[in-house]
Amino acid sequence: MVFSKSKSIIVTVLIASLLLITACGAPAAPASGGNAAGGDSASKSNKPIELSFYFPVAVGGPLTKIFDSLAEQFNKENKDGITVKPIYTGSNQDTLIKAQTAVMGGTPPDLMLVSSTDLFTLLDMDAIIPLNDLIAKDGGDAYIKDFYEGFLANAQTGGKTYSIPFQRSTIILYYNKDAFKEVGLDPNKPPQNYKELTEYAKKLTKPGRWGLEISSTEYIGWMFQAFALQNGKNLMDQDGKKVFFNTPENVQALQFWIDLIKKEKVMPEGATNWATIPSDFMSGKTAMMYHTTGNLGAVKNGAKFEFGTAFLPAGKNFGTPVGGANLYIFKGIAKERQEAAWKYIRWLTQPERLAQFSIDTGYVAPTRSSNETEIMKKYIASFPQAVTARDQLKYAAASFSTHSSGEVGKIWNDNLQSAITGTATAAEALKKAQEAAEKVLAPFNK
Repeated sequence: MVFSKSKSIIVTVLIASLLLITACGAPAAPASGGNAAGGDSASKSNKPIELSFYFPVAVGGPLTKIFDSLAEQFNKENKDGITVKPIYTGSNQDTLIKAQTAVMGGTPPDLMLVSSTDLFTLLDMDAIIPLNDLIAKDGGDAYIKDFYEGFLANAQTGGKTYSIPFQRSTIILYYNKDAFKEVGLDPNKPPQNYKELTEYAKKLTKPGRWGLEISSTEYIGWMFQAFALQNGKNLMDQDGKKVFFNTPENVQALQFWIDLIKKEKVMPEGATNWATIPSDFMSGKTAMMYHTTGNLGAVKNGAKFEFGTAFLPAGKNFGTPVGGANLYIFKGIAKERQEAAWKYIRWLTQPERLAQFSIDTGYVAPTRSSNETEIMKKYIASFPQAVTARDQLKYAAASFSTHSSGEVGKIWNDNLQSAITGTATAAEALKKAQEAAEKVLAPFNK
């Protein structure tokens, strides 16, 4: 892609906007595993290659140990002189900022796991390579078409594939079956639509327990995207150049969320924190929650009661955005390192390995073949909650992603939060968000 502004200006603006929305301080120095542009003399002389692999953690559970274990296993199995050095880099936003800093310093990582929605940001700074040639040489159509279409939606643009789905998710409804029984609700019949969601939440609400919690801090935009999809259409176009915030359907959807708080009083007022909602659910402080299936493992291990999972209740129809992280390979490193990084990606995405990662974490195994493995079939038979997110994919759509995503995302999140916390009406917040986002995206629509 070619833009009128220089790459250096774009990168500077991207980092500045991302710094506004992240809770971390100044970005950490790039890891020593990064490699300067212009090639790698060690790999060309057949010396061992140590790949630097950035990865984030956005949910509870032992993910850091899991990634360390995967790298250790690969390093033991591999006989080609390739080793992987996993580097925990904080949240998704922290990870992206550290990668951008490393790219600007000429020492990009070799590969990275980060939010699938960061595609356009990484393309704007010319940081990643398309994977089409590597796919064609190793796996081809059979490999790429094995991934569910909903997960490929944020990986592809302009006829090219830029990332590989790995740690993927959708939003699902978690509900406390014991609490359902307590108030006379059928524990095997979760709410199917907005009317039932409201009725159930009112019955479940009592002193010390909310009927429902939905994050209004981190991932507030992702949460609202579900309501938008259930009531109308997605929030952006496929090219990431236009947004559709200010629609009658979205005003109605946002008002429904506000009414659950202000009118029905089944959700807490103020900012409801993403990170504490699972703890509230497991401790009985909320009977239902909207959250990522990536927390399924943590809830399974932490809940002391019987719980269920279900599709998000429908508005005009069912709907959820996909979420989670994809695997990217960087420019500015030797071709040998790119090929070595691809080898690790292919190893990570073998069916049995994807199935085991899903079992260990709660994330959705992103390929059809991984869901057909014997270990996955046995796991689902013993723990049927694990199949909810996968089955909901038939109603899933691409997660929100645009050019200048840091700035546009901040505009979106801030205005949504103003409506949820009561400092603006639904109509005012969406109108303001639309106008501000259009100004940011104007250079990409010339």
